[in-house]
Amino acid sequence: MTPAEQIHNLTGKLNYYNQRYYQDSVSEISDYEFDAMMKELIALEKQYPQFRKEDSPTQRVGGTVTKEFETVTHKRPMLSLGNTYSREEVEEFDKRVRKEIETDVIYVAELKIDGLAISLTYHNGVLHKAVTRGDGERGDDITNNAKTIHTIPLKLNGKNIPEEIEVRGEVYMSRKVFEILNEERKSAGESLLANPRNVASGTMKLQDSAEVAKRKLSSFQYALYGENLKISNHWDALDKMQEWGFTVSPHRKKCHTIQEIVDFINYWDEKRHTLPFDIDGVVLKVDLYNHQEMLGFTAKSPRWAISYKYKAESVTTKLLSVEYQVGRTGAITPVANLQPVILAGTTVKRASIHNADEIQRLDLHDGDYVFVEKGGEIIPKITGVDVEKRNPGSKPIEFISDCPDCKTTLSRVTANHFCPNEWGCPTQMKGKIEHFASRKAMNIDGLGSEIVAQLFDAGLIKNIAGLFDLKFDHLVSLERFGEKSAENLINGIQKTKEIPFENLLFAIGIRHVGSTVAEKMARYFSNIDNLMSATYEKLLEVEDAGEKIAQSIISYFAHAGNQEIISRLRKAGLQFEIAPENQTIKESEKLAGKTFVISGVFKNFSREGLKEKIERNGGKVISAISGKLSYLVAGENMGPSKLEKAKKLGITIIEEGEFEKMVG
Repeated sequence: MTPAEQIHNLTGKLNYYNQRYYQDSVSEISDYEFDAMMKELIALEKQYPQFRKEDSPTQRVGGTVTKEFETVTHKRPMLSLGNTYSREEVEEFDKRVRKEIETDVIYVAELKIDGLAISLTYHNGVLHKAVTRGDGERGDDITNNAKTIHTIPLKLNGKNIPEEIEVRGEVYMSRKVFEILNEERKSAGESLLANPRNVASGTMKLQDSAEVAKRKLSSFQYALYGENLKISNHWDALDKMQEWGFTVSPHRKKCHTIQEIVDFINYWDEKRHTLPFDIDGVVLKVDLYNHQEMLGFTAKSPRWAISYKYKAESVTTKLLSVEYQVGRTGAITPVANLQPVILAGTTVKRASIHNADEIQRLDLHDGDYVFVEKGGEIIPKITGVDVEKRNPGSKPIEFISDCPDCKTTLSRVTANHFCPNEWGCPTQMKGKIEHFASRKAMNIDGLGSEIVAQLFDAGLIKNIAGLFDLKFDHLVSLERFGEKSAENLINGIQKTKEIPFENLLFAIGIRHVGSTVAEKMARYFSNIDNLMSATYEKLLEVEDAGEKIAQSIISYFAHAGNQEIISRLRKAGLQFEIAPENQTIKESEKLAGKTFVISGVFKNFSREGLKEKIERNGGKVISAISGKLSYLVAGENMGPSKLEKAKKLGITIIEEGEFEKMVG
């Protein structure tokens, strides 16, 4: 089989498996088999780029850098919908429509996805351009980013596809992906993101499409435009879109009466929290296109469609108490215990208050009646206090001064309080073990918080190294442990010896070192010994490693207790060196002994790609400019402070073209 035939064959197969998985929810092959085929296709396309297909699935992984987003004028304005919030307003809309149509009207009721509106243009069945809504008249060309979304087809299926069509839809982030993203940020000690809608919107404006691909966005398409479509109504248009390969929401209904519309609205108001994505209402559209033409448009909105918006759910309940949780890094988080109340379909008993500043801002008092919302948030939060219900004699809530677990005096860093007793605070120690066993770390099945607490309280483990001293006889003597569960846990712990170094580095729980930074540290230093002996300046050479991360790593390895744990884990046989296949492949030593700072956006490289190119040719990429720096590689929109500092220090500043000449 020729390379062109191999590429054609792999492209067809992968696109088929993608469609089956993302649109039909069917996995016909394993992830391993799919990834192997994808790697083979990437390698072939790299070697024979002239044979790459226009609908190649390799475009889904991103890698294109957009220096600036081109402004595109919409062929048809992307108008906003008029909003309603009550049955009365829906009835008014229906009366107006029926008065002008003067005949029976059919509506299509659909869910209003809480995301980012997008316009997709296809030429001869191939994705040509993706544009944001913008101001309705003009939007940004985000085609490279849209290609990374698996539920947006690169090439349409079927026959008789018009020469040009425009499809509109909504890009969103699922709740599951959002929760995983926040887990990663929490592990890295970063602030949590507010809601999936904001993340989806911000992600689509990232300049590096490889970063967009990592966010695993999704999309539903809900409108079709084009010439000679031979379709007379919106419902059939949705069916046709689905037939061509678009992802259309299955949650829609034809409605002939106001009562049917209200039933649909009420049903999803109650059931929306069971969906894997966020919605903020229901959209009603007149079904027949000739009726839509008769109704026309206002300056801002179509007169044949309307949006029913669900109100942000808020309840009032009594604050029973405030307790303080200790995290694995020692961070103290105040949590409100509430009189149980139903909110967004679930019983809420607790709500986060974040920190001492938030307690002060809310002016919380003992026994206050508080307003609690979910809104776009995953975790309930207190939004205010019903001061009129406050007991005149109640006292303001004051943040604690000592750790609730080990009674050590707390220290404060900016807005947050910490327990400094890292090695004597039981809750911190248990949290470190839970983190070590978590899915993105060592992935020890069956070692959840309850089992960790049981083992710790029984004196069988005191830290993560103690896991490797556990014996079968230790476990079967405990409550809730049978022979099978004990055997499974021992086997799960032993399997961690196969987990790669980058996961292990994340698992040991260095403050501020999340999974991404851990991977970059592992690749840069190759093994634990190089990392442990690295100087502050050397750590700053790693991309994304700022001063806070560098200092945290040095502090961690300077502690005798942590050194002992590393020694015990090493003796247990864990992987403290990066696998050869993950190490940087050398191309030359042309840049040996040279250091580089990368700033700005580049035409032919992503920032990660440029960094890899430097390292493959013997150079080092660092993050801070100093007098010892060899080169500043300057792209467009680079930080002015870096440029000014480099000039003051006499650093050689090179552009992308000059760098390419250096590496040939």
